[in-house]
Amino acid sequence: MDIERMNKGQWGKLRAFFDLKTNDGFVIKGFKLVEGISGLFVGMPSTQGKDGEYYDTVFADKELRDELQQVAIRAYGQESVGSPSPSNSEMPPPQESQPSEPTKNTEFSDDDIPF
Repeated sequence: MDIERMNKGQWGKLRAFFDLKTNDGFVIKGFKLVEGISGLFVGMPSTQGKDGEYYDTVFADKELRDELQQVAIRAYGQESVGSPSPSNSEMPPPQESQPSEPTKNTEFSDDDIPF
């Protein structure tokens, strides 16, 4: 599995949105990387119900979830740490830096936020 695209930012405890490409070629959109008490964890894609609560739309067993978390945190960390240092002009936000992995950064709008 590979991270297809990752959009980093600071939305409360939310650190990034990303899409996942499976080894079989499926792309699953809407994963979240969240800062929790014990560090970063992956939130599954979800949709809002009529009652206003959010419900996961993708489910994985513990083994697959752990692998997904490792892949996502590695991609997030490599983009942050592996970026070239900015020039002495304006310092760009981390999501605009050049990634060291083949993760694709694309334009991001409020329409991409699932809540």
